Amino acid sequence: MRPLRGIALKIASMMFFIVMAALVKAASDTVPPGQAVFFRSFFALPVILAWLAWRGDLGTGLRTANPLGHFWRGLIGTTAMGLGFAGLAFLPLPEVTAIGFAAPILTVVFAAMFLGEPVRAFRLSAVALGMVGVMIVIWPRLSVDSDMGSAEALGAMLVLMGAVFVALAQVFLRRLVNTETTPAIVFWFSITASALSLLTLPFGWVLPGPSVAAMLVAAGLLGGLGQVFLTASYREADVSVVAPFGYVQILFSLAIGYWVFAEVPTPQMLAGAGLVIAAGVLIIWRESRLGLERRQPSKAGSPQG
Repeated sequence: MRPLRGIALKIASMMFFIVMAALVKAASDTVPPGQAVFFRSFFALPVILAWLAWRGDLGTGLRTANPLGHFWRGLIGTTAMGLGFAGLAFLPLPEVTAIGFAAPILTVVFAAMFLGEPVRAFRLSAVALGMVGVMIVIWPRLSVDSDMGSAEALGAMLVLMGAVFVALAQVFLRRLVNTETTPAIVFWFSITASALSLLTLPFGWVLPGPSVAAMLVAAGLLGGLGQVFLTASYREADVSVVAPFGYVQILFSLAIGYWVFAEVPTPQMLAGAGLVIAAGVLIIWRESRLGLERRQPSKAGSPQG
């Protein structure tokens, strides 16, 4: 284990994802969300294939024992991506990022509902805290007093629904890892998302100009790099060490939002984001403690092993 290397890879992956989101946002006035999903997924494939070849996993990465599982995970994940990209057209980048942090919190709820994972008072309290933070972020956007207010309300709902689908995709992923390798999961998601996004072709795809096309291709390449770096980070350090550094996304989004899009965060947005981050960190901390407790009997040589 090399925790510092794992942390550096995690931070780099978050930077790639935020720059990718910024590029999609910059292209959102021209390109519909479904087309952006296609570019993001299709142009991630060369990066992923190069990574698999470099690791010597090209053969195993393309092999799957559960194609239907990949399809359902891809369908839900692609829907989540499309909703998030649609929301970027209506809301500032930091707000989209903050609302997206609801996904790991909602995953706790869905894991209890669909996988039967136990959820006790501590994690329920953290979930409640996180959802209060989300409501603080989106509440100002729920006004429909004007056309602009209606657009922002729609954007908030799109991003929140995107977070719900991300959480559902995580539940499917937890089932998928029982039979599938990480390279296979990464590769087949990009394939599935590329194919599914083509179904939106009749709904407003455009021929982008050179600058917009370059942004979309760059978004795909950066998305692929983000996936590779994120996967690598968890090979270098424990999840409990690496996961909290995912919240540096909010710092990157604040910087890019301010300098690129002239988006100034409101105190209410910052307060809500702070609560969501605190809830996420509490859940990660609790998961790490439970993991240590589960491992201690085996280390002590108990009869249960």
